[in-house]
Parts: sequence; structure tokens; C-alpha cells
Amino acid sequence: MYETDTLSALDAITEAQRIAFAPMLFQTALCLRNAGVLAWLDMKGKQGATLDEIVANCHLSEYAISVLLDMGLSGRIVTCQDKYYRLAKVGHFLLHDTMTRVNMDFTQDVCYQGLFFLEQALKESKPSGLKVFSDAETIYPVLSQLPSPARESWFAFDHYYSDVAFNAALPYIFANRPKKLYDIGGNTGKWALKCCQYDQNIAVTLLDLPQQIELARQNIENAGLSHRIGFHAVDMLGDAPLPAEADIWWMSQFLDCFSPDQIIAMLSRIADKMKPGARLCVMELFWDAQKFEAASFSLNATSLYFTCMANGNSRFYSVEKFYRYLEMAGFRVEQRIDNLGVGHTLLICEKF
Repeated sequence: MYETDTLSALDAITEAQRIAFAPMLFQTALCLRNAGVLAWLDMKGKQGATLDEIVANCHLSEYAISVLLDMGLSGRIVTCQDKYYRLAKVGHFLLHDTMTRVNMDFTQDVCYQGLFFLEQALKESKPSGLKVFSDAETIYPVLSQLPSPARESWFAFDHYYSDVAFNAALPYIFANRPKKLYDIGGNTGKWALKCCQYDQNIAVTLLDLPQQIELARQNIENAGLSHRIGFHAVDMLGDAPLPAEADIWWMSQFLDCFSPDQIIAMLSRIADKMKPGARLCVMELFWDAQKFEAASFSLNATSLYFTCMANGNSRFYSVEKFYRYLEMAGFRVEQRIDNLGVGHTLLICEKF
């Protein structure tokens, strides 16, 4: 990917200006969406609308609407012909595409302020941008305490990318009829609930930080499944003992939250505890396993969230490097399934 530089000099300098002013374009798109300008133009369709009509229907001043529309033209979000503005294809997706909306809200509400401290985070290997929300060392213990709308946008982002992949992964996980599953990094308990709904014989134990356990416990109680889903509060980076009865050790979008050394250490602990015949199932987003350029772009961008906001030392990895981490921890990949959901890869692993 991107092995050669194919841009002309003119295209390259144009792209450079788009990068130089990217924050302005992002905020313009967000304001056009949130002020209802995109929705109004969408409703007007091919007919379009004049500046006066837009101002009359979008509750911002003529000045505000005009500067947004001018930048919207430069950003190819809207078009204008004979003084009538119309929604362009980019604007259509900004308004209607769920993935785009989730990504924009995550960028704005979770990352935008903190990204000012990206250079500091890179130098210190610490999530320097997290200070805009908390004094915690990483974001994970304080997820449920993030201010609104950051909290809602974080969980919407996380669930959007995992939910569809969960449904696609279930047949692979239950192919050999496991009886006991450990959900490591169980988050809000969504995967555990899906497992119990999919197979009436499965028993699940969530392994996570105490703060996350409490968040998941309430959701599981509300679903009436406390009798089938247990909890084991643990810091996987610590040395507290792990249970050892699972047929499946499941991790979804969990290991991308850690550095390579931490990944290898945690996987090694699991390898030591796994009973014969058990399997490690890892579902992750790998930037080099994507079908589309936009997906790789999104994952590499989100890696900077880990750098600046989450922990300072993790990312979305390449599948090539991840295979090496698994091998160093004593695992080999038995089965690999790509393109689950919106781009997840499922790795079913056994000890060697």
C-alpha cells in the first residue's frame, strides 16, 4: 500500500494545503451537520436553496452560514450553481453514513482537544491529552466517568465497530460447542450477553478491571442473565491469579489497548493457564488486513487516539506484527477469518 508516490506536484501541494487546514475543514463539516444545513439541503434535493433560505431555516446568522458554506464548497461538501446550494456526495455521507457520524463524534468529543498534546504524548509515551478529562494514567479506569458527550461518543464508537463483528464471529466461536468462555476485557458485557443468547449451554466469566466489571454487572442484571455470567475482577497487567477452566479465552478489541511487551506478557500468562484443548480467540482490527483504503486510513488515525488519549503506547497493529507477538507468547494461528463486520479479523489460536 502506497509503495510509490503517484501524485503530480500540483496535486501534492493541494493535498498539503488540505492537511494544513484540516482542523478548519473538520469543524466546518461538523457545524454544517449540527446546525442543520446539510439536512435542509438534503430535503431540498436537486432544487437546492439560496443563502437566504438556508439562513431562514438553520438558526445561524447570515455571516455564520456564509463562511461555513464557502468552506463547504472548498471541502466539496456542497456545490453551488446560480446561487443555489446543493448537497454534494461528501455532504450526503457526512449526513447519512452511520460510520462517518460515529467517527466524527468520536474525533470531536473524545480526541479533538487532547490531540493538541500529541507531540508531548509521542515524546513521553504517555496519554498527555487525557488531561483534558482526567488525571488518570490511562483512560480505561475512567471511561464510565468521562463527561458527556465524550462518554457516549466513546461507547458508540466502540460498539459500532464491534457489534456487527460479534454476530459474524459467533458461529466460529461456537463451532465446537464450548461450555465455558472467558471474556477478557468484557467492557459493557455485550459479547457475554450475545454468547448467552446464542447458546443456552454456555457459561461466561468476564475478566476486567473492577470499574468495568461494575458497569457490565448492571447491564447483565438488567438482562436477567446473572445466573450464567460471572465476574472476575483483575488487572491483566498484574500478577493476580487467573482462573483456568475456559474452553475459549476471548479477546475482542482488547489487545490493541496495550504495548507489544504487554501483549506478549498477557498472552504468556494465558498460555500458562490454558487447559489442554482450549483455544485463544482474538478479534482485532488490523490496518493491513482491510479491503479499502479508507478503512486503513481510519485505523491509522485511531491509533493516535491510543497514543494521545488512551495509554500512550498502543495502536491498531499490523497482522504481520501480531502473528509474531502470538508466537513469542507460545501460540500459533489455527484459523484466520478476515472481513468480519466492518473489517475485523478473527484469529483462532492454539498453544504449541
